[in-house]
Amino acid sequence: MNPHRTYSTSLLAIARSIWQNRSLTVQMIKRDIISSYKGSFMGLFWSFINPILMLAVYTFVFTVVFKARWGVGGDESMTDFAVVLFVGLIIHSIFAEILNRAPGLILGNVNYVKKVIFPLEILPIIALGGALFRGLVSLVVLLTVFVLLNGFIHWTAIFVPLVILPFVLVMLGFAWLLASIGVYLRDIEQATGFFATMMLFLAPVFYPVSILPEKYQILILANPLTFIIEQARQVMLFGKLPNLQGLAVYSVVSLGVAWFGYWWFQKTRKGFADVV
Repeated sequence: MNPHRTYSTSLLAIARSIWQNRSLTVQMIKRDIISSYKGSFMGLFWSFINPILMLAVYTFVFTVVFKARWGVGGDESMTDFAVVLFVGLIIHSIFAEILNRAPGLILGNVNYVKKVIFPLEILPIIALGGALFRGLVSLVVLLTVFVLLNGFIHWTAIFVPLVILPFVLVMLGFAWLLASIGVYLRDIEQATGFFATMMLFLAPVFYPVSILPEKYQILILANPLTFIIEQARQVMLFGKLPNLQGLAVYSVVSLGVAWFGYWWFQKTRKGFADVV
C-alpha cells in the first residue's frame, strides 16, 4: 500500500466508494452502535431511555420553570411545546455528535492508517450512521408521544426522509472536512464543542424565528440547522407539505458541501501516515 498515492475526488468517486464498501460500512456501523452500550446492563435499551428522559427534563424546565410557549395555538399545553422542542433537539444532536466525533476519527483509528489497507473515507460515514441511528430512535419516541397525545399521525410525516437527506449530505461533508483537519490541527476538537453549543442557541430549537427582531432573523436563517428543523416540524407536527423549492436549493448546496469535504479529505489523506 502506498499511503502517498493520489486519490480520486470526483462525485462519482464518492458514490463508487460508498457502494463498494457498503457491506463493511454497515458492519462497522453496527459495531459502533453496539460498542456505545457495551457493558451496560440494559444495552441498546438506553437508546430509547435517553431521549425519553431528555424530553421530560426539557419539558419541565422550559414549560414549568420558564413558562415557555411556542405559540402553536391558544390551547397550547406543555406537551405541545415539548414535541416542537424535541424536533429541534433531535436535529441538533445529530449535528453535535458529528462535530464532536469527526476531529478524532483518524487519530482514533491509527492502525487503519498505517497497517491495514482500509478505505479511510468511510470512517466519517460510520460515525454519521451511528448518529443517525440514535436520531432515528429519538424520532420514533417523538412520533409515539405525538400519537399518544393526539391519536393520529400526519400523513405528511412520510416526507421526513426527504427533509433529512440533504442534511445528511451536509453532515457528511463536515465530517470529512473535520476528520482531516483534526489530524493536522489537534486543537480543533476543543473548538467544535463550543461551536456545537453555539449553534444550538442560534437555531430555532427553543424558540420560533418569528419572535426575533427582523435584523436578527437573518442570522438565525443562515444557520444550516434552521431550515431542516423548521421543515421537519412542518411535515411531522403541523401536517404541512415540505417546501420543495427550498429543499431543492438546500440539496444543491449540501451536495457541494459534501463534495468539498470529500475533496479536502482525499487531497490531505496522503499525509495522515506521516502525522499520526
